[in-house]
Amino acid sequence: MKHLRLSLVGFGVVGQSFVELLAAKHGQLRQSYDLDITLVGVATARHGFIYGASGLSLPTLLELAASRRSLREHPGVTHWPDALAGLQAARADILVEVTPTNLRDAEPALSHIRAALSQGMHVITANKGPIALAAPELLALAQQHGVQLRMEATVMAGTPVISTIREGLAGATIQSIRGILNGTTNYILSAMAAGRGYYDVLTEAQALGYAETDPTADVEGYDAVAKTLILAALAFGEPLEVAQVTRRGITDVTKEQVIAAAERGQRIKLIASLRRDTARGALAASVEPAELPLHDPLARVDGVLNAITIEADTLSAVTIIGPGAGGIQTAQGLLADLIAIGRSTLYVP
Repeated sequence: MKHLRLSLVGFGVVGQSFVELLAAKHGQLRQSYDLDITLVGVATARHGFIYGASGLSLPTLLELAASRRSLREHPGVTHWPDALAGLQAARADILVEVTPTNLRDAEPALSHIRAALSQGMHVITANKGPIALAAPELLALAQQHGVQLRMEATVMAGTPVISTIREGLAGATIQSIRGILNGTTNYILSAMAAGRGYYDVLTEAQALGYAETDPTADVEGYDAVAKTLILAALAFGEPLEVAQVTRRGITDVTKEQVIAAAERGQRIKLIASLRRDTARGALAASVEPAELPLHDPLARVDGVLNAITIEADTLSAVTIIGPGAGGIQTAQGLLADLIAIGRSTLYVP
């Protein structure tokens, strides 16, 4: 049996969903994967970092969160006011980092990940910021310390995109990637294709929880740009900056344009694209609305679903379709990374 001790930084929707999944899958992890998982640390910006050397009670953590009580009320814990200080002082094998994404400087997640890797901890993250802005540095740091940095949940939540690129397509040379990488915009454009107006659908999406109160990151394409940066670094080995991605959101797409496209047998989708310019050798990157013919598999992906088509030298095209957001869906991506680390690493009980 392999024993893994986890520290979790971030205990919002994704963090709580991950703890729920750990509890639900405890028996399966032991029986099917020979993994004994113990959560020893949890941190939030509000409550600081709590640590229990013998393990924290998952039901107690979830109950405290549900009742909006301080995690410090968990019995028998050591507390640090600052998450980074607790992470550096506590003993764990793996950091699971799920704090909110910050695309300006990727903090505080970037500092959390750097600290964990430097201490010889494996890292699993759902946070797009550090991977979008500093993937080469962090991957090099992980290699330097002989640990893994895994980020399945940063693109399309638990739908296996990153693992397909890094492992399923190992040995292939990827030539292009096109994808619908934001569920909010896809929901809006799908409804507009049925004749509804942009603001009417946006209001509905906010009421359903598909869009934030401030939807700028989604509708202006910034969320998809972050995922494009991650794919550029991981699939092409070429880190890009935000300014190198041509970006146009969907706020200026009208109902009339969407309907006119449909009459021409086209569907308008917000498409993230990466393609190597063979003449110049440069990597062209964009996030912008595009008209797709109905025979394109991305054209028929509607609602909050995401999809990605990967073209490689050994496979003409591989399309992956699945959920791109959601607490339990993102937690599945984290769980898959946890199992991958457990399978590849030997731990002494």
